[in-house]
Amino acid sequence: MSTKVVAIIAANPALSSLLAMVVAGDSHLKVRQFESDIELFAYMRIAPLDMLVCDFDREGRPAYEMVESIRLNDELLSQDVPVIALTRTITPPMRHQAISAGIDEVIIKPMSPRHLLQRIQTRLRSRSVVGVLGGYRGPERRNRTTMPTPQPVPTRRVTDNVVPLFPNRRKPQHPGLDG
Repeated sequence: MSTKVVAIIAANPALSSLLAMVVAGDSHLKVRQFESDIELFAYMRIAPLDMLVCDFDREGRPAYEMVESIRLNDELLSQDVPVIALTRTITPPMRHQAISAGIDEVIIKPMSPRHLLQRIQTRLRSRSVVGVLGGYRGPERRNRTTMPTPQPVPTRRVTDNVVPLFPNRRKPQHPGLDG
């Protein structure tokens, strides 16, 4: 397995350093810390990333806007980089924004830095990216389960929208099967 580059942009330098220290404990991961998204974008113009860890709770541009601009910026080498976002709380609008921006996973703080390391390792192994360029930005759900082919019911018309509450018991239900 080759060395993978993980970028971390957290809410404050202390959290960023702590997360970087734990993630760097994996000899297959190389960690880059960034103070701002301007620094991150400058780096992404010259070098590819294998994973991005960003924080919703940091000052400045929200994480979902930053990820959207990464996905849409043709100058960056890693537009389809997998993203794990950290947050204190998640609200339904935030969840919707994260999905539409192409954030792969949201982890609620406080969490163990080792848990984050496990999630990074899992994401890098499976390399599933929510933000597929040029179209739908969400998990692939088509063709997961096979559905039975709908069969017409011979005793009903296709246009009949009424089902009798009390069927007429005097008529046989299935013609030809009366006994």
